[in-house]
Amino acid sequence: MKVALGVSGGIACYKAAEILRGLQDRGFDVVVMMTRGATQFVTPLTFRALSGHKVYVDIFESPSATARGADFEGAFDHILVAQETDLFLVAPATAGTIAKLAGGIADDFLTTFHLAVTAPVVIAPAMNARMWNHPSVQANLKTLTGRGVRVIDPETGRMACNTYGPGRLAPVETIVDYVSNLLQRSKDLKGRRVLVTAGPTVEDIDPVRFISNRSSGKMGFAIARAARDRGADVTLISGPTEFDFPGVIRVRTTEEMRRAVLEKAAAADVVIKAAAPLDFRPASVAPQKIKKRSGGLSVEFEPTADILKELGTMKNGTILVGFAAETENHLANGREKLKSKNLDLVVVNPVSGPDSAFDSDTSRASIIDADGGTEDVPSMSKPELADRILDRVARLLSK
Repeated sequence: MKVALGVSGGIACYKAAEILRGLQDRGFDVVVMMTRGATQFVTPLTFRALSGHKVYVDIFESPSATARGADFEGAFDHILVAQETDLFLVAPATAGTIAKLAGGIADDFLTTFHLAVTAPVVIAPAMNARMWNHPSVQANLKTLTGRGVRVIDPETGRMACNTYGPGRLAPVETIVDYVSNLLQRSKDLKGRRVLVTAGPTVEDIDPVRFISNRSSGKMGFAIARAARDRGADVTLISGPTEFDFPGVIRVRTTEEMRRAVLEKAAAADVVIKAAAPLDFRPASVAPQKIKKRSGGLSVEFEPTADILKELGTMKNGTILVGFAAETENHLANGREKLKSKNLDLVVVNPVSGPDSAFDSDTSRASIIDADGGTEDVPSMSKPELADRILDRVARLLSK
């Protein structure tokens, strides 16, 4: 497998050579690309000698397509290397490079390559603590994680500038282990058809008002991206969210989600219902805007279709995973849901207090299986939790 190692310009650059060696020791082929700033700390010759490959710095260098056959004639190296890459790691990732990646700026080889590569992307930030804590850096990281980029958080420790705090590059072994584990998972769902749902649904009260819930869709999109990175053929059905995914099927109401899910579920090997469709909708929708008035407003609600239960009654060898967003009696309610809806796994999330899963970048959960076993997962990023869930799915598929 091939890893593209992006090196951006900070004092932690020297550790990139150790990361390269660690990846090679795990059996990975590594090609290096550097920013101009990085070359001020470590020369490209160092990485060329260690990797055995050309080191890429300038996007306008001559293409190397001539040795690759007529099909690639005239292509640029950033496209060629991207086609052969199984994972793109940026370590260290400076504040400036993170900002460029988040903004889609392509002004050197590394940042242009980022737009061309379709493999999983991992960044290991390294910078001064004040920079790490700056709102713009945190906003850029949030943008990247929202697109599925994985972040290996830096350590807290003493910096080269003699300050102390978060921002020191994660240990080399931590980075190498993370990449190795991710790549080992990369094809365990190859050839499997995975259906994922995400986000809330919306039900109208009148032409300008509606009810919904606090689901952001982050978990469902994280699962879809992780399943795709592990080789699955992924179909994602989503309610209204701010995120995107190739070929996502957009729905608005619970009934629209139900129809879309039932249409696709029969062909799926795995269905993961991470969406939070509404359990109730207004019994009738006012044809005109309801005017503000001094008295109260009563709206009668009726139950919506139970999509998960319907899937449970019709499954035939399909792995069915549900989610339970609970405010109390988490495990008891989760076990009841698993049993009553004929699930193979249920992921129980707390949705109140500081660990609430709603609209958060992190989540803690308990994963309960049909045999009654429970795995308590500590608070972690949603992409990390997505992989923990898919690890369980992969084991079920291998039985």
